[in-house]
Amino acid sequence: MTQTTAFHAPRIFDGSHWHDDAALLVADGRVVQILPRADAPDGVQIDGMLVPGLIDLQANGGGGILFNNGLTADAIGTICRAHAGFGTTSVMVTLITDTQDSTAKAIAAGQIAARTSGFLGLHLEGPHLDPARKGTHDPALIRTMDADDLEILIGAAAQFDHLICTIAPESVSVDQVTALRQAGATISLGHTGCDFATALAYADAGATMVTHLFNAMGQMEHRAPNLVGAALDDGRLWAGLIADGYHVADAPMRAALRAKAGPAGMFLVSDTMSTIGSDLTGFTLNGREIFRADGRLTLADGTLAGADIALIDALRYVHQTLGFSLETVLNLCALAPAQAMGIADRGHLRPGAHADFFCLTPAITAAGTWIGGTKIKVQG
Repeated sequence: MTQTTAFHAPRIFDGSHWHDDAALLVADGRVVQILPRADAPDGVQIDGMLVPGLIDLQANGGGGILFNNGLTADAIGTICRAHAGFGTTSVMVTLITDTQDSTAKAIAAGQIAARTSGFLGLHLEGPHLDPARKGTHDPALIRTMDADDLEILIGAAAQFDHLICTIAPESVSVDQVTALRQAGATISLGHTGCDFATALAYADAGATMVTHLFNAMGQMEHRAPNLVGAALDDGRLWAGLIADGYHVADAPMRAALRAKAGPAGMFLVSDTMSTIGSDLTGFTLNGREIFRADGRLTLADGTLAGADIALIDALRYVHQTLGFSLETVLNLCALAPAQAMGIADRGHLRPGAHADFFCLTPAITAAGTWIGGTKIKVQG
């Protein structure tokens, strides 16, 4: 007989509506329904708001582990547990530009970790980028996609339910994008100086996403809209945004969030490195030292090197600093990334959804996380 567990809370957000003084019923790792508390069986008492678990499509590390530096299933588990402590229940663990051998090891680790709680899939950010828009990526490792690279990625797409490949048109052809999309990969344009027409051509070929809007790409000008303009104007392209107060100024973030043409929308990402859930003051990436100070991660020359936030920190920033409603921002961190990946049963708490949720405090922090209805023991 299937056991049903009721989670009682003062408020529950199902992704569309708030339910006051209610209970979330869960069975077999799925949401059954939300009932008034008086109509529900006894169960677990939650002192706070229950909201859908956050979905981070770009997390390079956590818990003291940078995925590039620990290409194992255990490293993936550590990263996912670290993020669960901040209410993130699904993570696309991200490999930053590295060697072909490291990419193969990352894919192998992901295959072993397939059933790891909180692991959604792999995001391969590079190495097929524009060297002129490298950001913190090692220019010595950036390269044009060749037949071997394409074969590896097509094979990876067959092994994972979810795989994101961030690529630049300067290093990847339209035909290669079409082949990857047909294999099941999600193609994201990023670290590129491509113009508006090129971005649309790659969307025609199957690209559906833009990696960290505004950062490492051509900006929108009045006669040259470039990739930023394509991302905002084309309803086929979902756009990720790093909302830490450093990567993008407040005004363009507000403008982008209000202006994005649909049906594809915006979503928030952390772009976090190894520091989240740890007391690290620095680490190395491809042999280069990264410094942590004042909420920022930088190379020695001051170049931003990922972010020092969890996704809930971006949620809090967009809600409290940029002034967007809590409902809007919860969806930017849960429902929107699920939709961007074509996942219908995550990012909300309607009947049939994965029972992935967390307790949100009035201070916009996480006070307990459940994945598949099971409370996650976080590290630390």
